[in-house]
Amino acid sequence: MKWERFVRPRAYLPGPVGPAPPAPSPAPARPPPAAALDPGVRLPRARTPRRGPTMAKRSSLFIRIVEGKNLPAKDITGSSDPYCIVKVDHEPIIRTATVWKTLCPFWGEEYQVHLLPTFHSVAFYVMDEDALSRDDVIGKVCLTRDTLATHPKGFSGWAHLTEVDPDEEVQGEIHLRLEVVLGTRACRLRCSVLEARDLAPKDRNGASDPFVRVRYNGRTQETSIVKKSRYPRWNETFEFELEEGAAEALCVEAWDWDLVSRNDFLGKVVFNVQRLRAAQQEEGWFRLQPDQSKSRREEGNLGSLQLEVRLRDEMVLPSGCYQPLVQLLCHEVKLGTQSPGQLILLIEETTSTECRQDVATTLLKLFLGQGLAKDFLDLLFQLELGRTSEANTLFRSNSLASKSMESFLKVAGMRYLHGVLGPIIDRVFEEKKYVELDPSKVEVKDVGCSGLHRPQTEAEVLEQSAQTLRAHLGALLSSLSRSVRACPAVVRATFRQLFRRVRERFPSAQDENVPFIAVTSFLCLRFISPAIMAPKLFHLRERHADARTSRTLLLLAKAVQNVGNMDTPASRAKEAWMEPLQPTVRQGVAQLKDFITKLVDIQEKEELDLQRALSLQAPLVKEGPLFIHRTKGKGPLMSSSFKKLHFSLTTEALSFAKTPSSKKSTLIKLAHIRAAEKVEEKSFGSSHVMQVIYTDDAGRSQTAYLQCKCVNELNQWLSALRKVSINNTGLLGSYHPGVFRGDKWSCCHQRDKTDLGCDKTRSRVTLQEWNDPLDHDLEAQLIYRHLLGVEATLREKHRQLSAGPEAGPVLTGPGGGRCFPPEPPFGDGGWGLPPRGPPAFQTGATLPALPSSCICLQPPRTQWPSCSRYCRTSGRPIGPAQLAPPPWSPATSWSCRHEAAPHNMLSPARFQAELPTTQDAAFFLEATWKKERDRRDSCLPSVQIGLEPTRLGL
Repeated sequence: MKWERFVRPRAYLPGPVGPAPPAPSPAPARPPPAAALDPGVRLPRARTPRRGPTMAKRSSLFIRIVEGKNLPAKDITGSSDPYCIVKVDHEPIIRTATVWKTLCPFWGEEYQVHLLPTFHSVAFYVMDEDALSRDDVIGKVCLTRDTLATHPKGFSGWAHLTEVDPDEEVQGEIHLRLEVVLGTRACRLRCSVLEARDLAPKDRNGASDPFVRVRYNGRTQETSIVKKSRYPRWNETFEFELEEGAAEALCVEAWDWDLVSRNDFLGKVVFNVQRLRAAQQEEGWFRLQPDQSKSRREEGNLGSLQLEVRLRDEMVLPSGCYQPLVQLLCHEVKLGTQSPGQLILLIEETTSTECRQDVATTLLKLFLGQGLAKDFLDLLFQLELGRTSEANTLFRSNSLASKSMESFLKVAGMRYLHGVLGPIIDRVFEEKKYVELDPSKVEVKDVGCSGLHRPQTEAEVLEQSAQTLRAHLGALLSSLSRSVRACPAVVRATFRQLFRRVRERFPSAQDENVPFIAVTSFLCLRFISPAIMAPKLFHLRERHADARTSRTLLLLAKAVQNVGNMDTPASRAKEAWMEPLQPTVRQGVAQLKDFITKLVDIQEKEELDLQRALSLQAPLVKEGPLFIHRTKGKGPLMSSSFKKLHFSLTTEALSFAKTPSSKKSTLIKLAHIRAAEKVEEKSFGSSHVMQVIYTDDAGRSQTAYLQCKCVNELNQWLSALRKVSINNTGLLGSYHPGVFRGDKWSCCHQRDKTDLGCDKTRSRVTLQEWNDPLDHDLEAQLIYRHLLGVEATLREKHRQLSAGPEAGPVLTGPGGGRCFPPEPPFGDGGWGLPPRGPPAFQTGATLPALPSSCICLQPPRTQWPSCSRYCRTSGRPIGPAQLAPPPWSPATSWSCRHEAAPHNMLSPARFQAELPTTQDAAFFLEATWKKERDRRDSCLPSVQIGLEPTRLGL
């Protein structure tokens, strides 16, 4: 372990200490004009940060909880009602739906969580839900960050559930000061136990009664007990005689005191005394570790859990660093198929099936932010039509066009889907009728009895089921027909382009239905039908459907697919038992064609008018019922209550009303929010309460307490509030997870109401949602990383293009010179995307506008320039040599970018000068972008970030 000395931090400061050194700022990436933004995409856009450009490491977890098998029975019926709780560093962030009465549940739920890069582990707890008692714990699967880092493509497969040992369920950190005091006779070891935070709640009231036990060389000393607190402060000091040559370690243990039962273990930290003697003094926050000394008991069969977990770390730089790459992609889209290079086609050809969905979503969001989503999709339509010869195979493959359109509809049309489909789905769930059209699957015993206790016949069951499905299908088609004006303008304009392109490609009379089928292949088959079959995955319901409701939804989705296929003979012959629905299907085809005709009938002027109207409205981020805390009385006798109101969060304010249709009143202006965090369970007797800390118009700090109904709703609201306020000035670095009741804080028992918080805020911990604010820098970084991953393929493409006249035209720049040397250097430089370093230093230099592939060669690297700062890990200068010729340069002469940087890029020296310095930024993040390129003598610049200077992970 590397020991370092730190000044004791009293709190987490929200901003830099003192004024930042003056430094010239780079030319930021110009946002698209208001008229260029896509109308109808009501995604909140992150507000422009007021800080200088910074580089930040972002970590995200993709989680897919597939299913479980062979779970033990926890109920007297011989079954269980399992669900999963996902915890990151013991903090619950996700709860799956409960699957009732099964030992082999299927969830199929996907989540993406954005985290701090310093997280340690993610754990999956399988629970059994009980209505009358506390839920039973079945088992857990724990994956550490180190384990996930060893799986670049993610962990995927079955994992055995292990027993939950209370001595291993530890969390939190402890603040210690250790020093060796020299004496005349012997040295003494002094251990000061200062405070702790975020300890595990061991009591039923959601708190603990912690004390600390310090053991060394056979002696044990204990602190006082702090009652009902997970954030105790002791400030007690203990001394031990330090014997020369003693090899015993110093052990600091935290315990929860119990009056009747045995004390509960809260965690421990073990120190090497010899290293302490050499360091003389050490102070900091130390992460509590579980007790691994006990031998593990033989475990029974607790079942298995199938998971897919993928960790992604990205170093995201200022917007100006990605400007050349973004401009390059936008230029290709604007040129469309007239571009001789067709970079988008090249990206599709080099994208594997496994990552095509991710690439499509990333590209789509990038072009949405640039106002070019419609043009991007139109280009994909043309490319797809150009290689399609048969009309019946159009858009049937998992091409980049299909995947991009799927993502587009989810991002731009999800709210529209909820308005059209939501009432029908709710009716199906509420009725819970038995519906079956397949005679081979009819079970009369499941449908009960009709009048006079006479069992229903199979024919009656089939007729009743057909009537139910006809009613649901008719209601859905009617709702769809009335929704033309409610459909977002950008969706309508995109379908208009699709309709026109397909009609131009297949103009014959026998293909008159092909343009309609092209639209329904996305609208019905890839959007509405999947939402009907899995409403929870589209946020239409909070729970999965039971077996009976699932069958009804499946049959309804099949009927919608038949309508979307325009009732072709092939669809009728596939499942003959769907014949009772044919009259409604034929009527629905006529309704759907009329709907599509009106949908695509949108002119450019109408599109711009809708855009201007929407630009005047603050986009809705989230809405729903919450309970707001009301305080009655003063002093120690005050009481609390919660009142139910309907809340709405936009990019301007958090508002409330008595009902969804009532007039809204502003509660908190968005720019005044300073933190959105959870409240500990003991404060209000509920673990689903959050607090929004803000300043009022007079500048006074205020706190609003809001209660949610479940952990998912709590984390969704916290995520929404954190995302829309992430760029606010004055964000807090610490907060109190309790409430100030009487004359002290309930969490740390401090009596000063203005005292700095006892826990750190988690403003970067969020859940990804379909209506997230667009993050242009992150999307550009993901595209950069993807292109870097297919470097070898791009290199081969370039060699084919530059091989000679037989392979294609020679690429020239505006001045007529060759854009690239005839033979690419394959040494340190390599071809295509830069093999080393982040795009802040490489993208502008190595992605000039090559008309054929938009990729250029990188010439051999020059020598390291003079630099005043060096990497602490490698000892080399910070930042690689930067090569930045103009995009049209013949590449005959190259200069170091450290000496002369382009006006729109950050040089390493300027970049380092503009990094913010905070009191808590005590170390740098130093890493390489790709491990296999370490031999190329490149190093990532050290970056200061706002993390606490703690010695964690001992």
